[in-house]
Amino acid sequence: MPDFDPVREAARNWAGHWGDDPVPSMAAVTSIMRVQQILLARLNDTLKPYDLTFPRYEALMLLFYSRRGALPLGKMGDRLQVHRTSVTNIIDGLERSGFVTREPHERDRRTTLAAITASGRATAREATEVLNAMRFGTDPLESAELDTVTATLERLRADADGFTAETSAKLAPAGEPD
Repeated sequence: MPDFDPVREAARNWAGHWGDDPVPSMAAVTSIMRVQQILLARLNDTLKPYDLTFPRYEALMLLFYSRRGALPLGKMGDRLQVHRTSVTNIIDGLERSGFVTREPHERDRRTTLAAITASGRATAREATEVLNAMRFGTDPLESAELDTVTATLERLRADADGFTAETSAKLAPAGEPD
């Protein structure tokens, strides 16, 4: 491990070659990408005993919170903001673990549903208790700092995803993501 901050060093070098103007954006993006790597490693390590990765956990929780415990794969891709191929791979993994089953849609033969199993529900509960206890790997940050990060990044997400603060505030009632 270096005894210096690699992002600060990159910013210093960047400023020397490109000037000070692009440094804040380069440093912010580099920091975000590094934190994403750190969090994903922490979460995947924590979820490994449950035979989950973080993407599989997110999909499992989407089914856990759905009214019927089942959703079309296409809708899951939209909600998880991933490509259909990624949803297929995620569901394949969850199915191998016995956490979901694939079922035909009752009214649309072209649609396949992913449905959470009893084992999937139990695993979702257990894994969530552990993730909540470890604050989703966000130590040493405090709640107020995490709120600031979330609020700050919301503008970037809203710009890319097309929602506004007003529509974001109008969430579906808890337990009803479908």
